[in-house]
Amino acid sequence: HHFTHHNTHKIMVTGLAKGKDAGHKVTKIAKTARPSSRKGRLGKRVKLCREIAREVVGLSPYERRILDMIKTGGASAEKRIYKFAKRRLGSHKRAIAKREDIKEVNNQQRAKQA
Repeated sequence: HHFTHHNTHKIMVTGLAKGKDAGHKVTKIAKTARPSSRKGRLGKRVKLCREIAREVVGLSPYERRILDMIKTGGASAEKRIYKFAKRRLGSHKRAIAKREDIKEVNNQQRAKQA
């Protein structure tokens, strides 16, 4: 037999041959982060470009509607905004991200007025 040892979820190795955390006691070596793990992370340059684009171009119509919903508020505004954004964007994660994004825009507009 040859076993492939995966360095996975073992936290406390018992040193016994059987059981949940079976195996020889070894000192774990921390793995260095791979470049692939930072894929999709926001860089300085991209962030700046997007900020400038947002300033110049402004909001799209559906984003304006979300902004309007935020301003009018109401009891179930959060949920309504989420549902609206989800219909437009197609996923839970994107919808929540968009909602937070437009909230931030709203806060910035408020700060400018004050």
